[in-house]
Amino acid sequence: MDYKNNKVKNIKIAYIGGGSRGWAWGLMSDLASCDDISGDVALYDIDFEAATHNETIGNQFNTAEGAKSAWNYKAVKAIEEALTGANFVIISILPGTFNEMESDVHAPENYGIYQSVGDTSGPGGILRAMRTVPMFEYFAEKIKEVCPDAWVINYTNPMTLCVRTLYRVFPEIKAFGCCHEVFGTQKFLAHMVKETFGVTEVDRHEIKVNPLAVNHFTWLTSATWHGIDLFPYYSEFCEKHKDGYRPEGKGVDDNWMNNFFESAEKVKMDLFRRFGYIAAAGDRHLAEFCEGKWYLESPERVREMCFRLTPVSWRKEDLQNRLNKSKRLRTGEEKVQLKGTGEEGVNQIRALLGLCELITNVNLPNKGQIPNLPLGAVVETNATFRGGSLHPVFAGPVPAEIYPLVSRVCAEQELINEGIAKRDINKIFCAFANDPLVTCGIENAKKLFLEMCENTKEYLTMYDLGQLN
Repeated sequence: MDYKNNKVKNIKIAYIGGGSRGWAWGLMSDLASCDDISGDVALYDIDFEAATHNETIGNQFNTAEGAKSAWNYKAVKAIEEALTGANFVIISILPGTFNEMESDVHAPENYGIYQSVGDTSGPGGILRAMRTVPMFEYFAEKIKEVCPDAWVINYTNPMTLCVRTLYRVFPEIKAFGCCHEVFGTQKFLAHMVKETFGVTEVDRHEIKVNPLAVNHFTWLTSATWHGIDLFPYYSEFCEKHKDGYRPEGKGVDDNWMNNFFESAEKVKMDLFRRFGYIAAAGDRHLAEFCEGKWYLESPERVREMCFRLTPVSWRKEDLQNRLNKSKRLRTGEEKVQLKGTGEEGVNQIRALLGLCELITNVNLPNKGQIPNLPLGAVVETNATFRGGSLHPVFAGPVPAEIYPLVSRVCAEQELINEGIAKRDINKIFCAFANDPLVTCGIENAKKLFLEMCENTKEYLTMYDLGQLN
């Protein structure tokens, strides 16, 4: 890397999962929007053709309207080539295909178990972890071998177990996990501030928060706006909008709930009324960490709570739309456009390079930032990025009111981590059977687990299912 005039050139980024038809394009836009960093991006993907498509698309961002920097994108066939000389490694992969995810999400429905996402917790999250963790073991070994000093940014779910694996295999790795769910809660609080105080513009960065717990089940123990404690106002807001909230005060109805990612924040607000702390993730994720009868008992209960189950059929259709868009972008039929993603990844890179300072929420091993959760377990808190260093912010203990919920999730994730690391199918099933969404009884839980493993067996050859007691 070359530092000159408050700019850094010749950065190398290795992108594992570089054939992405979503995250990659957002990263390309964010990189091109920065005027103080530039360099090379090596795109590695087991689908080499997809990586070559992104090579073409990525290089088009250099001449897009408003581009402030130039990046050389190159698809590579070997992970070693991508990692050699890398200053940063970005990991964003789909572990398996949507066929496997279809089993993750929908096979449990035959047992009365519903999942709104199915990629982090619940039966789907556990099966996804069984596929993903061995891949991350391989990534960690390769990073240790080829670029041990690189910063590693993970976007892949299940976030906690992915980051946990990187540190388990390579304890000295400089890795962290990024998630935008807290950002969404800051935006929600910004809407509350506008309504409550009668102001017209509030940026999410004005909402200062103290997040803690685990990814996708993160909570805020404080939230302020220009020094004003927002908790009393949030309490009033939740009572006022207990039937659901839609920005601009247009109300909530079935016509508004027209896509699989919208919600009326009823789960989030219900959890606050019950426990007194602000749940800081989207309703679709929050519901999956709660006991299965709370919010996911049935499709009818989901509709009552104004969020959506996301069918994998929709994801498959969306993938086809993105494949079509990829073709249009490659051929020039559609022009690439700079459009900020709102993600912090590029600013994290800039901060680590010493170009700015940043405090934002990330997933890191617990070194005491949450003193009443296990040391070493991956937790989500704020962290300070500054000139080649990353330090978690002390968030304090998980409050007693939500400790039983959070500690159970953390313990389950640690058990899954241990079970997969040892390829111990009984430990993994123990976590599966005890998951709060698995409400079908122990014998049916075993049947479901074996069915889901059989459905995705191509990716589970490292486990001996015959050892299950």
